[in-house]
Amino acid sequence: MNREVNLTKRVQTSTGLRYCPVVLSANGRVKPDMVLVNGVPERHPEGCYQLEWREGTKRVRISVGKDAADASAARLRKEAELNAVNHGVAVSVAGTGTPSGTPLRDAIEHYLEDVRLRVNTNKGSANFGRHNSHGCYSTALKYFLESCHKMTVEEIDKRDLLKFANFLREEKDQAPVTVCNKFGIVVSFLKAQGVKTSGPDGLLKPSDWPKATLPEPEIYEQEELDKLFAACDPEERLWFEFFLMTGMREQEVMHTYWSDINFTDHTARVSYKPDRSWAPKAYKARTIPIPERLVTSLLALNPSRSKLVKGCNLVFPTAGCKPKRDFLDCLKAVAKRAGLDPDTCWLHKFRSTFATRCLCSGLDLRTVQEYLGHSDMESTMRYLKPSRSQATRAKMNEIFA
Repeated sequence: MNREVNLTKRVQTSTGLRYCPVVLSANGRVKPDMVLVNGVPERHPEGCYQLEWREGTKRVRISVGKDAADASAARLRKEAELNAVNHGVAVSVAGTGTPSGTPLRDAIEHYLEDVRLRVNTNKGSANFGRHNSHGCYSTALKYFLESCHKMTVEEIDKRDLLKFANFLREEKDQAPVTVCNKFGIVVSFLKAQGVKTSGPDGLLKPSDWPKATLPEPEIYEQEELDKLFAACDPEERLWFEFFLMTGMREQEVMHTYWSDINFTDHTARVSYKPDRSWAPKAYKARTIPIPERLVTSLLALNPSRSKLVKGCNLVFPTAGCKPKRDFLDCLKAVAKRAGLDPDTCWLHKFRSTFATRCLCSGLDLRTVQEYLGHSDMESTMRYLKPSRSQATRAKMNEIFA
């Protein structure tokens, strides 16, 4: 028995969002943007085409983009695939009449397996944080399959990538920064398949990339820090002063060893920890000067810590000598005690404050870039933000008195 695949479009009608059948012309082609609403043809440019079929008693729907011709071709392919499987025929790229090449779905599956293995190998590394996890890659490439209906990697062209960015914005309602991140993941996937995406004969020009305005980094004003530290017990104060005075990322603080602290030179080092399978972001080791008051606090902690966790090399361990992973929860609790809004307090804000204060104090960009472990100067320049402190406002009042 042949299995039928229906093509519908999800549109906004007077009674709400509905999946409406498409309208076919006399030659059997799908009329772009035309659907049947209660049996009456209506034009609906909004919405996305959907394939719909049954698997037993279950109805399955998948999005196939906004292009009528692509959606119609996707329906024929899916119908041929289901009927082949129904008759016990193995489905192959050549068997469906599509161009020979690397099957797109297979390439994505293999690529995600490589990502998964890489994440497991580098588990705990800042290189594989939330933006680079297997889940992020998987979601981005799943969305790409929804928007692109080419069968092979070799068929993909510039138009497919531009449609993908538009699909993320309009169909998935993704924020501009998220669109850029997912677009970058797909481009990385294509590069891994040997597709040239940049350069004179590449798929993309610089102007083709989606644009996003990064939010201005937020910092703690001195008044907030005073309230926050006043509500801390001595141990909590040391945690958050360490974040503030080193500018380290959370994972870097978690994996700081006592051997990384140089009490003579007053420095803290970010270094590779092979015994914990952890590496700094982009594998950039670095040394950061730290103020004397932080050195004094660390010296006071060292003897008591060695008694508490015998032989533990971590500066901030758990009782079982594991990296402390609840710094954020602790910060939120302190913020609440301090009468601050916990939603305005997060760990990376200490890093932003460190960077902004270093730059405002006159340290040059290249030096601050090195302290932060940034790969490019542009990332550091984001912290060259105007001061909005009480002192700055008072100065402006004085200038224009």
